[in-house]
Amino acid sequence: MKYVVLLCDGMADYPIQELGDKTPMAAADKPAMNALAAKSEVGLVKTVPDGIAPGSDVANLSVMGYDPAVYYTGRSPLEAASIGIDLKDDDVTLRCNLVTLSEEEPYEAKTMVDYCADDISTEEARILITFIQEKLGSECFSFYPGVSYRHCLVWNHGNPKPGILTPPHDITGKKVAGHLPEGPNASVLLEMMKKSYVLLKNHPVNLQRIQRGKRPANSIWLWGEGMRPRLTGFQEKFGVKGSVVSAVDLIKGIGLCAKMHSCDVEGATGYLDTNFEGKRDAALEELKNGQDFVYIHVEAPDECGHRNELQNKVKSIEEIDRRILAPLLKELASLDDFSVMILPDHPTPISTRTHASDPVPYLIYRSNQEMQSGVHCFEEKSAAATGNLILQGHTLIERFLQIKK
Repeated sequence: MKYVVLLCDGMADYPIQELGDKTPMAAADKPAMNALAAKSEVGLVKTVPDGIAPGSDVANLSVMGYDPAVYYTGRSPLEAASIGIDLKDDDVTLRCNLVTLSEEEPYEAKTMVDYCADDISTEEARILITFIQEKLGSECFSFYPGVSYRHCLVWNHGNPKPGILTPPHDITGKKVAGHLPEGPNASVLLEMMKKSYVLLKNHPVNLQRIQRGKRPANSIWLWGEGMRPRLTGFQEKFGVKGSVVSAVDLIKGIGLCAKMHSCDVEGATGYLDTNFEGKRDAALEELKNGQDFVYIHVEAPDECGHRNELQNKVKSIEEIDRRILAPLLKELASLDDFSVMILPDHPTPISTRTHASDPVPYLIYRSNQEMQSGVHCFEEKSAAATGNLILQGHTLIERFLQIKK
């Protein structure tokens, strides 16, 4: 049996008036997904435990079968693992976004214009983060470049509780006052953020971006603190050899920490312009090369939700269906037996532009065990109508892999 998870990040949503009170999932033209749902187990799963913030880190750990209450040590350490940083047990890591802030002074008066600096290219971002390391790096603090706007700060022998830190995608269009690092250990982080604005606002990379009509990456933003993760190996835990296919360091890092193989796909961006076909082909290659399980992560719906791009969110779901799922199913049909699970990790509603904790729709299809679900459109309402509800999200993978405890 070969197993494929197609994780459509942030795909779930709430009904939207412009879509005739449908969600993007319900409105999207996705014939492959809908046809699969008709002969699959369909339901809802709660991927974010009560009392934990609904991040992609927590939700994807849950979908991969790792109870966040046991295994979660923060977001940035997982990204650090993907970047290749060898963390010590007492190191603290933080996500370091390159963001666009407005020009008001002082720093506290600025507005979060764009949490991803117009989706800055990895090449441009590497120059800026290298520059920040030269100017702000020290024996205590080291900056490491990642992908696009997503980077990492390691606080050597740092404080595991640096204060209250706010994800920048939660405050798009809002004044940063009231959302800046707070707490007795946070002042050093805020000072670095303020210094970064002075350093970056007139950097040649940003001046060139402005000339091209792009937003400048004129500040770093620190959040998502954590410490070295300790995940049981996926094969040891579930008895199958697994791979992850993703554009983002978070998912690659989870995979590497779980001793899975992480695939690098050229042109995979984490947005609507990603290499959909490349991700599909990489997953198929992993299965052909002996892997039992592949986790295909597609970030685009989540990014569209954060950016309030309604039509693009619908389009991202349609692109996943047309360019990944439909051809993937044709290739998998040549195998004796295969199973496919499709779901979001969490909702990223257009109306709020941030993550939510609501249960999300899932489907589990088995080529050797088709069933009549009565569901003809894979979306939130029809999934809820089945009455299937899994309250402990980390147990879903055992259901998918048919592991009996």
